[in-house]
Amino acid sequence: MAKEIDRRIIQDLLDNGVDFATTVPCKQLAGLIEVLEETDAIKHVPCNKEDEGMGLCAGAFMGGMKPVILMQNTALGVTLNSLATLIQFYQIPLPMIISYRGEVGEPVACQVEMALHTKALLSQLHIPTYHFHNATQVEELPGILKHCQMCSKPVAVLTDASFWGSAK
Repeated sequence: MAKEIDRRIIQDLLDNGVDFATTVPCKQLAGLIEVLEETDAIKHVPCNKEDEGMGLCAGAFMGGMKPVILMQNTALGVTLNSLATLIQFYQIPLPMIISYRGEVGEPVACQVEMALHTKALLSQLHIPTYHFHNATQVEELPGILKHCQMCSKPVAVLTDASFWGSAK
């Protein structure tokens, strides 16, 4: 079922015109990144850091493409300046699919601290945020993507361990 969810997410991106993606390596997003790699209709440019990914997405948008970024919440802090002064200022509709690390059951202690701040930081930037806890919530993604494009603003879709676990 995990592959079905990965394929569904990529298909929803395609159905909503997304044709550029950048990703930062993440264990929770590995299956999704694998399906993305197999999808010729979306240009995939991996990056090393999330703020670098913001720049790639901005460049793709200004070049006429519709971008998405796949990233971890633990590096959200390094993207704040790029989000405010680039993505939001230039009204770039950027869906952010974010693996939400650090909740109950997280095996890596350093992931916990950023989980405490993720939603507050997104709220402070007035970025609409949707938290997917189970696989059935993937049905909300097409509407979220349409909303993102319509209002020309970034949106965050947090996908936690229970979401990915319910997809197995």
